[in-house]
Amino acid sequence: MLSGDGELETPWADVVRGLAHRVLGPVAESVRFGAREGAGRGHAYEAKGGVLTVSATDGVSASVALHHYLRDHCGMSVGWDTVLPLPLTSLPDAPLHEGTPRVREGYYFNFCTFSYTTPYWTWAEWEREIDWMALHGITMPLAVTGHEAALHAAYSQLGLGDDQIRSFLGGPGYLPFQFMGCLDDFAGPLPASWIDGHRELGARILDRERAFGMTPVLPAFTGHVPRELAATARAGRRNWQGFETWSLDPSDPLYERIGAEIARAQIKLFGTDHLYAADPFIEMIPIDADPAFPGAVAAATLAGLRAADPEAVWLMQAWPFSYQRDFWTEDRVNAFLDAIPNDRMIVADLWAEHDPLWDRFEEFSGKPWLWCALLNFGGRTDPVAELRGVPAGIDRALAAPSPPTGIGLSMEATRNNPVFFELVTDQIWSAVPDVDAWLDAFVTQRYAGRWADELRAAWHGLLSTVYAPGGLRIAPDQFKGVLTAEPSYTRTPTGPLWYDPATLARAWERMIEVAERDPELAAGPLGHDLAETGIAYMARVADRRYLDVVESSGEPSSVARFLKVFEDLDGMLACRPEYTFHDWEARALSWAAEPGDGDVLRDNARRIITVWGTSDSPLLDDYAGRHWAGLVGGYYRDRWALWADGLTSGPGSGSAPGSGDEAALRERLRERAELFLREGVPPLAPGDLAARSRHLLTAYADAFESEGAR
Repeated sequence: MLSGDGELETPWADVVRGLAHRVLGPVAESVRFGAREGAGRGHAYEAKGGVLTVSATDGVSASVALHHYLRDHCGMSVGWDTVLPLPLTSLPDAPLHEGTPRVREGYYFNFCTFSYTTPYWTWAEWEREIDWMALHGITMPLAVTGHEAALHAAYSQLGLGDDQIRSFLGGPGYLPFQFMGCLDDFAGPLPASWIDGHRELGARILDRERAFGMTPVLPAFTGHVPRELAATARAGRRNWQGFETWSLDPSDPLYERIGAEIARAQIKLFGTDHLYAADPFIEMIPIDADPAFPGAVAAATLAGLRAADPEAVWLMQAWPFSYQRDFWTEDRVNAFLDAIPNDRMIVADLWAEHDPLWDRFEEFSGKPWLWCALLNFGGRTDPVAELRGVPAGIDRALAAPSPPTGIGLSMEATRNNPVFFELVTDQIWSAVPDVDAWLDAFVTQRYAGRWADELRAAWHGLLSTVYAPGGLRIAPDQFKGVLTAEPSYTRTPTGPLWYDPATLARAWERMIEVAERDPELAAGPLGHDLAETGIAYMARVADRRYLDVVESSGEPSSVARFLKVFEDLDGMLACRPEYTFHDWEARALSWAAEPGDGDVLRDNARRIITVWGTSDSPLLDDYAGRHWAGLVGGYYRDRWALWADGLTSGPGSGSAPGSGDEAALRERLRERAELFLREGVPPLAPGDLAARSRHLLTAYADAFESEGAR
C-alpha cells in the first residue's frame, strides 16, 4: 500500500506538480508525489477517497504513472493537441499499480525536427512539449535549441568576427542542417537577436528537461568549418544536395581543437549530461575513400569531446549506413564502430520500423543502441503509417542477443500521425500484443470516452486503409500525391493507392457526424483527425482528377474540375490554425526583434517548405511540402494551372503524363516560386470545420465511382 499522508520531497516533485496542474487544473491538488527506491526506473500509484498517490524513482516515471492512471481509470489521455486542463472534477479510486519500463531510455527528436516543426516555438510551445515528453516516457531528448550561441562563442575564440560567424551560420530556419554540416552561408545571415533569444530559450528548455530527470543530448562538432579556417588547414570539399561545405581532415590538430572549443563553450552556456550528438557523414561520402578514414574521424571526434568533457559519450545516428548503403559496407561500418570504445558511443537505429540496421550490423558491434521510429520526412502532412508491424518489430529487437537500451522517436517533424508515435512510445513501458485492442483504448482515451463506438469504427476504417500500407516504403520519393508534387510532363506524380477509397470515405463520414453533433470535441484532437482524414481522401481525389485531365488531353472542364479540388480543400484546411501557412509565417516573424530580422525570417519560413534551397535547383523542391491553407489553394494550385496551360497533346507513351514543353514549364514554375518567396500568400478566413468537411464529402462522394482502387 502507498501512504497518502503527506509527500516525501524529491528533486523532481515541484516540476511534476507543475505538470499535474497544467494537465488537471484544480483537481491536481488531490495528487501526492513521493520518492520510490529502486535500482532502475519505476513507479507505483494508488487512488483512494479522491486522492491519487504516486511514488517514483524520477520525474519522468512519476509523469508516466500519472498518465497511466488518467488513461486507465479516467479514460483520458494527453496528446499534442488535447485541450487542457482535462475536464476532471474528481479522481476515481484505483487499485495499487506498479510499473517498470521495458528499456532504460526513451529517445526523442531528430536534428531535422528543429527545422521542420520547432524552429519558431516560444517557451509556451516548449513547456507543453516537455510535458508531453515526460508523460510519454521520454528520458533522452536531443536538445538543439540555442546551439548557435555555443558556435558563435567558440568561433569568436578562434579569431573569427561576428559578421563572419553569423554569415557562416546562415538562416535560423536552416540551423539544424548547418549543425549537421550539410550547408553554411545560406539564407542568412543569422540575426544577432536570434542568438541572444535562443541562448536563453535553450537554457530554459534544458533546465526543465533536467528537472524531470531527463538527460538531454547536445550537438557536437562534425568536422564542418568556415571557409576562412579551411583555407589554412587540411580540409576537403563536400557536397550535400548541391550545397558545398568544407570538412577538416581528422589528422589536422585543428579538428580536435575546434571540437573541444565548441564543447567547452556549450558546457559553459548550458551545462552537460555528457551526451553529445554528432553525425560526420550524415548524407555525405567521407572526403577520403580510404577504408580507415571513417575510423580516424571517429577517433578525432571523440578526442575533441573528451578534451572538454572526460565523461563524454557520443550518440550517432546510423542513417548514413542506410542512406548510402553501397558505400557503407560491413567492413567500413565495423572499422568506424571499432574505433570507439563501446562505453563511449550510442547508436540510434533511425528508421528501424522500415529499414532496421541492428540485425545487419550485429547490434552495432556491442555498442548500446536505440530502436527508433522515423516515419515522417520533411514535415509532410500525409496521414500514413504501418501500425500493425510496429509491435512485432520492437519485440524482435528486444529479443536480440544485445537488445536496444532505448526506444525512440526520430521523426523529422512532429504533429502528424499521432496514432503511430503514441503506439511507439507506449512500448517504452508496456508490450502491445493486440493492435486492435490498443487502438480501441487509444480512441476512447483520445476523445475522453465521448462517442466511443462511432469513433472506434472510424479509426478501424483508417487502420484498414491509410494505416495498412503492407510494407510499402513510406518516403517522399515514394509517397507523394499530386497535391504537393511539382508538376511535370515527364513524371507521373500520383501516390500509391492500396485500399478502397470508399472505406476511407466512410471513416471520414463517421468523424464528420460526431463533429456535427459535438462541436466542443471538434475543437480538440477530433478536429485535427478530421482534417488529417480529409487530406487523405482529397489527396486521392486530386490524383484521380489529374488522371482525368491527362486522359482527356487537357479538356477545359476536366482541368477546372481538377483545380477545384485544390480550392475546396484549401477552405477546409483554413478551419484549423495548424493547417495554415499563415500560422507558420506568423510564428517565424514573431522572432523579429531588429530592423531586417523580418526579411530573413520571412524568407526562411517560405523557402524551406517550397523550393527548400534556391528556385533554380530542383534537388529538394517540395521535400517539406505541406497540405496547408494558402499553399494548397494558392501556390500548389497555381503551379498545376501552369502545367495545364502548357499541355499540347494527349497522353504520352507509357506512363508519361501528357506532353508539353518541359523546359518552358520549369521556367514558369521557377517564376511562380520566386513570386511566392517575395509575396507569400494572403491568409484565409477560418470557417466551421465540420460544415466544410461535410461539403467536401458530399461534393466528392462519387469521385471513384468509375473504377476501384488504382
